[in-house]
Amino acid sequence: MEEILKVENLTKTFRLSRKQQKLERTSEPVKVAVNNLSFTAYRGEIFGLLGPNGAGKTTTLRMLATLIKPDSGNAFIDGKSMISDEEAVRRKIGFLTSELKLEDFFTPNYLFDFFSDLYGVDKTERDNRKRALFLKFGIDAFAEVKLANLSTGMKQKVSLVISIVHNPDFIIFDEPTNGLDVITAKVVTDFLQELKKEGKTIILSTHIFSLVEKLCDRVGIIIDGKLAAIDTLENLTHEKSIEDVFFDLYDKTTGGRI
Repeated sequence: MEEILKVENLTKTFRLSRKQQKLERTSEPVKVAVNNLSFTAYRGEIFGLLGPNGAGKTTTLRMLATLIKPDSGNAFIDGKSMISDEEAVRRKIGFLTSELKLEDFFTPNYLFDFFSDLYGVDKTERDNRKRALFLKFGIDAFAEVKLANLSTGMKQKVSLVISIVHNPDFIIFDEPTNGLDVITAKVVTDFLQELKKEGKTIILSTHIFSLVEKLCDRVGIIIDGKLAAIDTLENLTHEKSIEDVFFDLYDKTTGGRI
């Protein structure tokens, strides 16, 4: 297997305000969001980061997408360092997060063209790609409707296609089905499987066990910023469900703390 992602000892901390300390139920002034995290991903696989809210999944993906810098450690995407080759990494990846807020004033058509121009996509290629993606996700009928007037599910579809306007080989999805209705969620998961068949590498974070079982080739279980386990889904589960495996590890790691 060809290695496309190598994560080496990523660590990220955040300073906590007094209000945040109260919410976190801690007197510590610093929170270790990601703690010495290392893993690899291979071309053409779907790798899942599974963990509860606050485990460090989103922070990890935001570092890989070069949106925030680690305190220490590094990651290499197709040989490019996310620290010293930020621009090269950004051109290689697509990144979709529920935190992506597109301006309500604009239309899907305008936004697709705008982001295509940012990535330097040829206009003919842009138009062909837009036509195919808009048709696949049912955006074509809403291409000139302002985002403010679209449903939550349609906005998520627009965000998804915009994240891959440049046809990247490496795609990062943070909670890709979060908040979606069951029909839209199926459209998204089916598309992720199509991308895998095209040879794309997909890194996704989720707290949904069924999504991991349906999509992932390998999974890293992350608890309190650390990898508690990493392997193929088959090797991790044996005759158990991934849910049972997760809670066994969670109880062992945290002592059953909620």
